[in-house]
Amino acid sequence: MKKNSRPSRANPKKEDGKFRKGKPFRKKSTGKNIVRDSKSDGLIRLNKYLADAGICSRREADRLIESGVVQINGKIVTQLGTKVAPTDKVQYGGETLRREKLQYILLNKPKGFITTSDDPQNRRTVMVLVEKACKERIYPVGRLDRNTIGLLLFTNDGDLARKLTHPKHGVKKIYHVFLDKVLTKNDMLKLAAGIQLEDGLARPDKIAYVVSENDKKQIGLELHSGKNRIVRRMFDHLGYNVIKLDRVFFAGLTKKDLPRGKWRHLAEKELNLLKRIS
Repeated sequence: MKKNSRPSRANPKKEDGKFRKGKPFRKKSTGKNIVRDSKSDGLIRLNKYLADAGICSRREADRLIESGVVQINGKIVTQLGTKVAPTDKVQYGGETLRREKLQYILLNKPKGFITTSDDPQNRRTVMVLVEKACKERIYPVGRLDRNTIGLLLFTNDGDLARKLTHPKHGVKKIYHVFLDKVLTKNDMLKLAAGIQLEDGLARPDKIAYVVSENDKKQIGLELHSGKNRIVRRMFDHLGYNVIKLDRVFFAGLTKKDLPRGKWRHLAEKELNLLKRIS
């Protein structure tokens, strides 16, 4: 009786005088999907392309792609992971998109400008202060109210902007607060414990007198909340009027060598610092 044996790996099965080699299975794409070779030069993922064009974040872009509202070269694309070449025509909502060079501009905002890209009342906006910073269309990250001065970041990097403004990332901000009267020790303890406002509890991460115990009108406040006018409302709740509010620190960025009303491009090490935020 012959023993059953399997062909060894060193001797692949022979068929019709030729050795048969196994080939990896590749699923064919449908007509509505465009699949690119991930090793090709100059290709990026479609969700990143949409984010770089300022449409939305990468996660939101994935939902747009799956819903069938994005086209490449006239064809609807629904497959996640699709690659885009520099010569491809990408469209969303009937508009042809252009992946712009990513820009990161830091402004030391002066008083009297509102933080918006467009104002129907024709008031002065922060956009006029950075209009010559780059040719790409940039947007402010978060907001500072009209009378608040200090650090304001502008970019067309949608992913980074959303990360810096989302509460879960706990982006650190430090404010120099000038009050109309002395902040008592008792009220400082109340602030440190948390103030209940109409939209919930507001509590700083740190609070201290800026100069010394002898100058109790100047307060340093560290927090990560992004609620509207949160610093002013906290002090107003206890009967204090904020006469000057200066954001001196934002996500690791400072005002060093940046005069009031001036802007500059972020240094590479500053950008790397922002991108490490998780």
